Amino acid sequence: MKAFVFCFSDSGAELAGKLCKLLSLDQACICRGIADDMEKLFTENDSLIFIGACGIAVRAVAPYIRSKTTDPAVIVIDDQGRYVIPVLSGHIGGANGLAGKIAQLLGATAVITTATDGAGKFSCDSWAVQNDCAISSMKTAKEVSAAILKKNIPVVSDYELPSSLSEGLVPGETGEIGIYIGIHKKAPFKTTLQLIPHTLTVGIGCRKGTSEEHLLSAVKTVFADNNLDIRAVGRVASIDVKKGEKGLLSLAKELDAELVFYTADELNAADGNFDESAFVKETVGTGNVCERSAVIGGRKLIVKKTVMDGVTAAVAEKEWRIEF
Repeated sequence: MKAFVFCFSDSGAELAGKLCKLLSLDQACICRGIADDMEKLFTENDSLIFIGACGIAVRAVAPYIRSKTTDPAVIVIDDQGRYVIPVLSGHIGGANGLAGKIAQLLGATAVITTATDGAGKFSCDSWAVQNDCAISSMKTAKEVSAAILKKNIPVVSDYELPSSLSEGLVPGETGEIGIYIGIHKKAPFKTTLQLIPHTLTVGIGCRKGTSEEHLLSAVKTVFADNNLDIRAVGRVASIDVKKGEKGLLSLAKELDAELVFYTADELNAADGNFDESAFVKETVGTGNVCERSAVIGGRKLIVKKTVMDGVTAAVAEKEWRIEF
């Protein structure tokens, strides 16, 4: 966690030092007063912790607030260390969870004001962050959060649901509003919130100089043909001789995915039966780049090698399970 702590009094400074030790933060992450580079700190940190009045924190960050999907967690602690209050990005930014952790460390009380948490109900955006899932629509997430305060809503998944679900959820496959958890393009409810785990690795082989546009088009085609949700991609993989390919770098950035490269020896050590090419093996040292690189990252091959005008793509899925 990259965090920054602000304090405004002697007791606040003492508490800031204690908190940095408890959270394993560098003491250099403490500022006495409001920093001149607040905008930079706001955009570059995961969390901003203010030890002082709520009003100071609100006025300090207000000019830089953009979106609940990108803003950092902002937390306020009174300078006596009695109350820990998440004031921004409670769910996606993790402020609620961090406030609870800090309160436990300090022996303080976490003051959580978000409705679902206050009612003890399932929070879809917090759960998505904790379980590394994409959220299909923040608008729909808000609708689900509002609905769950009034009644239980159904949830269906590609994965086995645990016997005990979070408060507010019930198993179900039909209804006006509900949640689908999985990697496919599905909308079983009239209003469906899709929570999409980043469990897929796309293995790519390509000609030198292949553009991002062509690579993205190929990947989209593969996913559409197999009814997979492209937002489930967590990793793009290829052979190390492709490290300089700008198209691959741009593709991974566009998909918001990790980009990894493997040596020919690492690819050859991958376990499985692959569609080998003698020409590719002679050129780069392994007979199949896309399937082998996908399997190393994802384990289970779910889409075999697909060839599209100089691009080969395959998809593998890593093990994942639902926990509430």
